[in-house]
This record gives sequence, structure tokens and C-alpha cells, in this order.
Amino acid sequence: MQVHLKTLGCRLNEAELETWAQEFQKAGHTITPEQQNANLIVINSCAVTQEAVRKSRQLIRRIHRSNPEAKLVISGCYVTLNPDEAADLLGVDLVISNKDKDSLVSLSLAKLSTDTMPAMSTEPSEFSLFRRGRQRAFIKVQDGCRYKCTFCIVTVARGQEVSRPISAIIEEINHLHQEGIQEVILTGVHLGGYGSDINCHLSMLITQILEQTTIPRLRLGSLEPWDLPTGFFTLFENSRLMPHLHLPLQSGCNTVLQRMARRCKTEQFAQLVTQARNQIKDFNISTDIIVGFPGETEQEWQQSYQFIKAMNFAHIHIFSYSPRNGTHAAKLPNAVTTTIKKQRSQALHKLAKEMKQKTYQQHIGKTFPVLWESQHQLTEQGTVQVSGYTPNYLRVTTEIAPFTTIENKIINCHLVTAQDDHIAVTLHH
Repeated sequence: MQVHLKTLGCRLNEAELETWAQEFQKAGHTITPEQQNANLIVINSCAVTQEAVRKSRQLIRRIHRSNPEAKLVISGCYVTLNPDEAADLLGVDLVISNKDKDSLVSLSLAKLSTDTMPAMSTEPSEFSLFRRGRQRAFIKVQDGCRYKCTFCIVTVARGQEVSRPISAIIEEINHLHQEGIQEVILTGVHLGGYGSDINCHLSMLITQILEQTTIPRLRLGSLEPWDLPTGFFTLFENSRLMPHLHLPLQSGCNTVLQRMARRCKTEQFAQLVTQARNQIKDFNISTDIIVGFPGETEQEWQQSYQFIKAMNFAHIHIFSYSPRNGTHAAKLPNAVTTTIKKQRSQALHKLAKEMKQKTYQQHIGKTFPVLWESQHQLTEQGTVQVSGYTPNYLRVTTEIAPFTTIENKIINCHLVTAQDDHIAVTLHH
């Protein structure tokens, strides 16, 4: 059977897709990147914002239209929160909630009878990540979140915290490395809460991975700033732990943070940023910001804007607040108008672009090992543009001769010029 996998949303959704791909292959089925060729299509949906819900519904409808003959399985946060609505969407054959995700492959194969049975199990070398053109893998280490940020629907959709054993994670990473993967990213709904249910913690997991694997690059997914324990940054003395953290700030104003039920004030956040940059060379910090949270006054917005500017983030994920039924924030008074949210979002996007350029300029003239990934179209000069990422997660590009490849190789590069969304580099051969 030909299986096509699709996801919206977070890196955790990506990690789950990788797991399903491996399980389908172990059952003898083939992962196809072409949805029109698939007998079975699995969609991992998202509900982090109302826009994500709209995109999830849109994706389900579009995929059914493109291949109405395929069996369609949908899972993820959108369908968990809206199971009846999801089940009624045209073409949906099976809805699997987040609590049953670990059994998605077996449930799909058991409940959806198909005439196409596998002739034989695929060889281990036919690995889903490479078939989908990837050099890095997302490793799901935990699920669920114990906190109740007032804007967040994901904690409702994902449930209680559950951590995977360290031994299982290490086994998966070693297997991925044997298959040629150069970089893994640890992900979870509440990554910093890893181990709270199995008597260990994230620092212990990182230490064990560095000791018991030889994967060249280990990267961390989104981490809440209040989860970083004393001494956490000493872990980055090991050069295999990539010097980049995504620390969601959400607002640069303490009164807004209080309404959000965030557990880190701006003063504490600034101390973390300063500590990281002082202890680790070229450390890169990105963040999430919500604009137009209920009750956000002009004064609060200006305070937030100035704090964000002072932090000099290399990259910002910007969200305009959208109310999510089932969250406390949806009941808060003094909603910010759409017009004001749009204005604030535009201002923040402009600032984010300026800060990214400033970060790029600070790195010009330096040398970094780059993991090379995708190859792009031919240039006017007849060369091929390729892109990759530095250890601190700056996107870089270079040009190579046609019919050659540096994909999935880690090569030292000299950073030459800053462009809008990347840095041009020269290779050190």
C-alpha cells in the first residue's frame, strides 16, 4: 500500500509523522511523497490558533479533492478538540484522537480494509526521512503539559504529561544515525517538563544522549524559559549540542504576561538571554510573540515592543491573538480590534526583519560548519543553489556546479554576505 503523510503545525507533529512512517514501513507499506499516488493518506492536524483550525479543514478538503479514492485518516489537535465536526468532513474515513496516536498505524490498518496488501516488508535502507528529503529528524520525547497558559488550547488537546524512557530515545537516535541522519531535534508539548513522570529531567536526557550516541548534531525544540535549571547552559560546552534555543516570550510586558498566566517575567527572561550569550559563543535565541492579547493597551504594547527590541532576537514567530473556545483568555474582556492587531503585527514584522539583518551582519566574516540540505533551481550562471544551517540555526546558501551534490554533508563555510532571508557563504574544501 502507498501511504502519504501530511502535517500542519509544530515540530512534535513532525516527529509523530516520522514515527508513523517507520511503523507503516515495518508493516510492509511504502511511504510516497506524491499524494495522488497514495492508497492511504494520514493528516496530522493543528489547532494552536483559529487560523490553524481553518487551514486544517482546508487541507483535509483539498487532499480529498486531489485523491478521492484514497482512504483518509485524520488525527492531531484539531480533530481531538472537534471530533464530530472533523468526522463530518467530506472524505474522512477515520478520526484518531491524540490519546490514541501511538496506535494510529495499527488502528488505520485494522479499521480500513484495503485490497492492497504488502508483498514484502521494505528494506531498512528505504528510510522515510530520506524518501521525504530530510537530513534531520524530530524526536518526540514527551507529550502533554501541566501548565495552563490562558491562551493555549494545545494543553487541552494533548492532555497529561507523559515522557518516553531515555533508553528508547537513545535507541531511536542511534538507529537514525545509522540510517545517515546527521541532526536530531528533541521535541515535546512541554519539552522542559521531560521526565517529571519518570523521575528524571531534560538535562539528564541531554547528557545521556551526548554520552551514548555519536549523532553529530543535537538540537532542542521550543523550551519554556522558566524550565531552564541552574547550570543548564554548561551543557552547551559540548559542541554537538547546537547553540540555539527557541524561548517563547509571548509578550514583553509583565502585566500582559500576568494575564497570560506565564511564569517568567521580562526581568528573568532578560537575565537568561544575557547569561546564554555571555557563556556560549554565537548563541542564537528565537522566540514567539502574541500581539493583541485581550486588554493589551497601547502603553502595554509599546512596553512590549521596546523590550523585544532590546532582546535582539534573530527570529520571531509572530501570532495575532485569536480566541480559542475552552481557554480562559477567550472569556477575558477588552478584546483588541482586528485593525489594531494588524498594525501591531506589521510593526513587529518590520522590527523582526531588522533584528534578523543585524544578526546576519554580526556573523559576516566568521566560519561555521554547515549541514547542507535542499538543492534549488539552476541560477542564471548555470550553477545550482543549495541551502543549509549553521549550528546556531542561521540559514545559509551557496552555489555549486550542476550534477554535483553536498546534500547531507557537514562542511566548514565562510560567511560572506547577508541577504534578505539567508547568508551567502563560500565552502572550505
